[in-house]
Amino acid sequence: MLQPAPRPHALPLALTLGEPAGIGPDIALRAFASRKEKTIPPFYIVADPQFMAERARLLGLDVAIAAAEPEDAIATFAHSLPVAALDMRITAMPGTPDGSSALAAIAAIKRATADVVEGRAAAIVTNPVSKDVLYRSGFADPGHTEYLARIAREHTGTPVMPVMMLWCDELMAIPVTIHIPLADVPGRLTTPLIVETARVAVRDLTRRFGIARPRLVVAGLNPHAGENGAIGNEEATIIKPAIDILRAEGIDVAGPQSADTLFHPQARAAYDVALCMYHDQALIPVKTLAFDRAVNVTLGLPFIRTSPDHGTAFDIAGTGRAGPGSLIAALRLAARLAAQSADAPTSHI
Repeated sequence: MLQPAPRPHALPLALTLGEPAGIGPDIALRAFASRKEKTIPPFYIVADPQFMAERARLLGLDVAIAAAEPEDAIATFAHSLPVAALDMRITAMPGTPDGSSALAAIAAIKRATADVVEGRAAAIVTNPVSKDVLYRSGFADPGHTEYLARIAREHTGTPVMPVMMLWCDELMAIPVTIHIPLADVPGRLTTPLIVETARVAVRDLTRRFGIARPRLVVAGLNPHAGENGAIGNEEATIIKPAIDILRAEGIDVAGPQSADTLFHPQARAAYDVALCMYHDQALIPVKTLAFDRAVNVTLGLPFIRTSPDHGTAFDIAGTGRAGPGSLIAALRLAARLAAQSADAPTSHI
């Protein structure tokens, strides 16, 4: 069974192109252009160098582009944006995906994953992809994260359970159920799912984030966490049994608590991560607190993966209006996690 290769002390981050017709290329270029004033960790982008040069000219950015292998990326980063060249020509125009879009997005993910597993990159940062474009090309996985989990298994031989976590300085939140209709949540929410999600969170918060004993809080599904069954019984039949199992394993976990009182400053001081029962329950507070600097982190993978917490934004691609704040935060967090020593944990972050 293959394991990720041991990494030297200093390695660049591997940034994927994402959907080439979206804002991924724009924010990569703008992040590189601000590398000195914003203290951006060295990265290379897996893309087509000619395509990146054309996008830089369209945006009016004075950014030099250089084809470079990961081993040369840190030295190149001082003067040029290093591009690990894909063996393809990308022809998508801003806002208009074409036949090269899905092929380029998928090829970039494959290459970046191989680089980090082989020890050529410290972590993966992924630019946004368009599920619709991928699906129309025959893409079989439910989404970006599931695809990463599948190719991680292909590289390592070990199945993984990916867990989506939203991160900002003020809050870490995990949606236990993710991209499903709200009406389907009660039927898809199970005690084993909550337990396994929490276990992955504890393992990676300890190993990656250096939190010696992570403190979890679990939100209720219903208003007022069901109010003793008056407004729903999922708290008693699904959520509390999961909490009991986790406590029996020695995990520090509280709940179920009413979500409407879970995210103010005093409440956040009592936990490290909130397990939320559905997508918006987790994402609304994070985006309210840090809309332009929130980061999507995938826990449970055998490598570090972060991503800006926004989509492809086809409507503003190529206009220069796309801000790189969330990508910069994702790059910084990836570098921080790569450098974090799991055997020297701190108490809390």
